[in-house]
Amino acid sequence: MKTVYTPAHERHRPPTILTRGVVVPHWEVARRAEELLAAVQRDGHEVVEPADYGRAPRAAVHDPGYLAFLESAWIRWQKQENPTPAVQPYAHPGRHMHGRPTGIDGQAGYYMATGSAPIVEGTWEAAMAAAHAATHAARLVLDGEDAAYALCRPPGHHAFSDLGGGFCYLNNIAIAADYMRRERGRVAILDFDVHHGNGTQGIFWRRRDVLFVSLHGDPSDYFPFFAGYANEIGEGDGLGFNLNLPLAPGADDAAFLDALDRALEAVRHFAPEALLVSVGFDAFEADPIGVLRVTTPGFGEIGRRIGAVGLPTVLVQEGGYNLEALGANLSAFLGGFAGARG
Repeated sequence: MKTVYTPAHERHRPPTILTRGVVVPHWEVARRAEELLAAVQRDGHEVVEPADYGRAPRAAVHDPGYLAFLESAWIRWQKQENPTPAVQPYAHPGRHMHGRPTGIDGQAGYYMATGSAPIVEGTWEAAMAAAHAATHAARLVLDGEDAAYALCRPPGHHAFSDLGGGFCYLNNIAIAADYMRRERGRVAILDFDVHHGNGTQGIFWRRRDVLFVSLHGDPSDYFPFFAGYANEIGEGDGLGFNLNLPLAPGADDAAFLDALDRALEAVRHFAPEALLVSVGFDAFEADPIGVLRVTTPGFGEIGRRIGAVGLPTVLVQEGGYNLEALGANLSAFLGGFAGARG
């Protein structure tokens, strides 16, 4: 399987994040991509660099004001007196405030939902490169590849059209899905990251041409807290084209695979022309920020069942933070997927 990878991800190196009011070392580090790359190289997959697809694919998904903020945030932040090492919001609009600030401090809170997506010097370049990687994988599949894997960093599924957060800036899989939709009638997105893909859901919430299905840890006491509930099924034209399958903390392989079967049945019923998958290995039993208990062989079976659907497939990397297990989990997943394809 062709793997789309770019070393430009290394430019994004935020040292810390703010969680529960405490500054801690960032979990989303450059070594994640290095471990995943080493795994695909060991397994003999061809690695290609993405083309530059320009501004159009991301502009088709993301708000122009948000894109302008991401591109300029670091430079504007550094022009302040005594700037901190990263752009970090400290005030957010909340439910009852609707003003649109023009200064960088206010815009950081307006355009970033959490303190877990700091912006540093190379963040914009890395985020653009990740979006190009996902778009290139989509292009490969549109041009006839059975499947392609976009090794994206930073991840993207928590990014809304006009809001970042949760380690995410540009929504890589949404950009790829919208890009594919221009040549294919209907596409489906399956997200099995341990965290709900709230940004992806938000982007396609009112659309019927893109089905979004997510299985994830129950958000009632887990990030992203405010989205990912079973009663969220879309609105307007998108009513009925959104399916959430939250899992109780501690759910093991059997429970996860049961939810996956329900997810894949929804995909089959939708009858898309292509499938895009948000691949997350933070459902792993030993992930430092996960709450589920999927094993390495479990990821192999996840790959096999997704591969057995038989659709042209774009795999887009999201989470997974156990650095020692990342490579093995990816190898198991891709091995299971390839085995199902014959």
